[in-house]
Amino acid sequence: MRDAGAPSRALLRAVLLGAAVALPVVALAVVVRGGSNDVVRFDESTVVAATDLTRASPALRTALVLWQDVLAPRWLNLVVVPLVCLWAWRRHGLGARAAWAGATVAAGWALQLAAKGLVQRARPVIEDAVAHAPGSSFPSGHAAGTTMAALALTVLAWPALRRRGRVTAVAVTTLAIVGAAADRVLLGVHYPSDVVAGTLLGVAVVGASYVGFRGRGTHDPDAAPVSAGRPEGA
Repeated sequence: MRDAGAPSRALLRAVLLGAAVALPVVALAVVVRGGSNDVVRFDESTVVAATDLTRASPALRTALVLWQDVLAPRWLNLVVVPLVCLWAWRRHGLGARAAWAGATVAAGWALQLAAKGLVQRARPVIEDAVAHAPGSSFPSGHAAGTTMAALALTVLAWPALRRRGRVTAVAVTTLAIVGAAADRVLLGVHYPSDVVAGTLLGVAVVGASYVGFRGRGTHDPDAAPVSAGRPEGA
């Protein structure tokens, strides 16, 4: 029998989880808006050291710029996410999960844009900069967007993957998230606190959204395998 209170409890859990993970983001936003000397000194010294390292290696700079372009929102949000969602829906019947993943990434992207507008932190100013980027600095859109897309697509594809595929998915997701964060600081277009906030925001959005998605009822049409031999859902 369907538990009438399940959606409400799931919503509460989603809100609590999202708030718990997002709390450090809010704290960092308050700190950077207030110009905390300790955080500012750490951010600025780290960016200077990181860009010195990048400037000393043309090959590293080329790789970082390429990685930046690969993880650009126009590719992740408009190409990669829709294609994986379409594959999961048409090939494996994961329609509900596909809709969830697409909506979560879109909503999360709008949320990080709103956060940028509220905080309005200036980008790092680096002498002999190795890269430039427009817009506000906090939180990092690349870090947030990559985290949201990588996590949402991993959750989406999880029921369709076998053991090796799941290990690969976790490895690729970790590499993408860590690589996006490092890339922004090494190119000098974000402070460390920006990428930490962006990553945490991405985790908060996907985590809270998935808790709500899973708790919308006792029967999840995407939780059971849709073809013989497919592993059980996440």
